[in-house]
Amino acid sequence: MLTHIQITSAKPTGKAFNLADSQGLYLTIKPNGSKLWRFNYRYLDKQKTLHLGPWPDVGLADARSRRDEARKQLAAGLDPAYEKKRARITAKIAAANTFKEVAEEWVAKCKREGRAPVTLEKIRWLLGMAYPMIGSLPIAKITPQEALAVLRKVEATGRYESARRMRSVLSRVFRYGIATARADRDVASDLRGALTTPKVTHLAAITTPKEAGALLRAIDDYTGHEITAIALRLSPHLFVRPGELRQAEWSEIDARAAIWSLSAEKMKMRRPHRVPLSRQVLAMLEELHALTGHGRFLFPSFRSSRQCMSENTVNAALRRLGYSQEEMTAHGFRAMAATLLNEMGIWNPDAIEKQLAHLDTSMVRRTYTRGEYWDERVRMMQHWSDYLDQLRAGAKILRPDFGKNRDKGA
Repeated sequence: MLTHIQITSAKPTGKAFNLADSQGLYLTIKPNGSKLWRFNYRYLDKQKTLHLGPWPDVGLADARSRRDEARKQLAAGLDPAYEKKRARITAKIAAANTFKEVAEEWVAKCKREGRAPVTLEKIRWLLGMAYPMIGSLPIAKITPQEALAVLRKVEATGRYESARRMRSVLSRVFRYGIATARADRDVASDLRGALTTPKVTHLAAITTPKEAGALLRAIDDYTGHEITAIALRLSPHLFVRPGELRQAEWSEIDARAAIWSLSAEKMKMRRPHRVPLSRQVLAMLEELHALTGHGRFLFPSFRSSRQCMSENTVNAALRRLGYSQEEMTAHGFRAMAATLLNEMGIWNPDAIEKQLAHLDTSMVRRTYTRGEYWDERVRMMQHWSDYLDQLRAGAKILRPDFGKNRDKGA
């Protein structure tokens, strides 16, 4: 058997020669001075050689350990050279299938499926916070503890809702990895109960007739950019999501039929949506068309007509009017409409929900409310615009007293 001294004292010659150890293990000394461990064995009656690595990177004890492992494989009916090659290929594939690569592939799939640009932007932002810690790791090797460390780092900044959403995004990436045979399990699903539950906060909104009237009068007095002013004036009449309004395109507007048709790709619930246009809205759109009708978007960016208005434009205009973030937001126009329309008591609540483009969470209820309530929604949207005009003019809104003052004149 070889000794360390024999190995270190072996000098190269004009041609390669071998120093035998035991049980098929030997060290090849090459003319250039390199020393390589090799193991000779027979598999299926064929003489084969397994390369175990260079000395001194692979020491004598390590070389013998690798030889013994190869002999165990032979005893199990396996070819050590083939097993080494397969392990190398497996490791290479695993290294190529990092979390970041799988995640980016999944994001590309989401884009092909028509996910809204704003949704993709949020997904990329959340994944961007995860990449520094687990992006370079093989997705199949990531542990629940490593995924939790990513989420804890976000929680440490107080962004509990972001951490909750990140866990959901991580989970979807892991599930995609499983579906494409690059991961075995969704480790993020194990972390549902480990995160701090964010406190529910409702977006600020004005929901009383008196305050709504004051807001509408303030909007009429807005002295900012003309396009922004029209976006402000349209917001309470249409009460769509802010992103849907700012991304509206002229090709979606049918002024003759008085309908704005939004594709499923633009909607949060991924269902096409139609908005009946009242006379007041059509008049504002005609005014807006003179300003932006030559382009794609109703509300183009001030920097480039190829992009739509910034998501902060309407909120910034509300701040300029003196309304704080705790008083009113662009999204608050939806709550205003939902509250006041329901309080009227003359509209089917399902028609209101349809116009808000809400998706009923009950599968059974959805089955029995397939109707779009279109005719009622057309009447409702015109009534709503007329009602807003009354509020803006400061008209007194009559409320039923249900007999409260009946005895006062007796």
